[in-house]
Amino acid sequence: MKRNYWEKMAPHYQEEIFDVLQNDKKKWIARSIRTYANPQHQVIDIGCAVGKWLPILSPLFKKVIALDISSNNLKIAQSLFPNLKNISYRQGDMSNNRLRLQPAEMGVCINALLTPHAKDRAIFFKNLQRCIKAGGTLILTVPSVESYLLTRIIQQQYKIDAALFSERLTKEKAFQNWKNLNQGVLNIDNVPHKHFLQEELSLSLLQHQFEPIQFKRIEYDWDTEFVKPPRWLKRPRPWDWLVVAKKITK
Repeated sequence: MKRNYWEKMAPHYQEEIFDVLQNDKKKWIARSIRTYANPQHQVIDIGCAVGKWLPILSPLFKKVIALDISSNNLKIAQSLFPNLKNISYRQGDMSNNRLRLQPAEMGVCINALLTPHAKDRAIFFKNLQRCIKAGGTLILTVPSVESYLLTRIIQQQYKIDAALFSERLTKEKAFQNWKNLNQGVLNIDNVPHKHFLQEELSLSLLQHQFEPIQFKRIEYDWDTEFVKPPRWLKRPRPWDWLVVAKKITK
């Protein structure tokens, strides 16, 4: 997704984009932030969008850099939280090699590493490496390939929301979906988003000087995946991956 997509999405962000903060029922992300926060440190909210995490971050850190690809998102965030005085807003694209940020002691990146293009993801990881200080902490959430496949298996086996999953594909579209699946690029509301295997994410982080120290499943209710989930469908639940990683010191 390029900048123009998010600029157009900004006025509808609250209604259209999945709210991780509200759906993280066990508050694992907020707990992780509080565990590693330091009032003398600076944090970068990477892909802050309309700023839902800023009220959590602001009291815990000396300074918060709110970074987003969309200037419209940043304007909305500023209008929503004018009382947060230690926030610095910055428009920038993590998939741009020319992005330069002052390194911080912590980075928080909540479902922002979604680009379907491998080249852009490689740059994104390099920028993560650049913007976190040695010994610093990265708190990252991403969509899970395993969860996506589990959802599709359950849907097909029990014919859940059958009418919504009955689209007939051309050979070309089916082949493209198959190619995307092999790269973990899967559709959410007909928009391709990168999803990650746990092992894949761990490897990518290690290649960019981050040592994963904790993985968690951010579990959601089944009504986030289906319009009419059966009442008996409780566990396992769909999930995103949360990883806490430390920047390796040389």
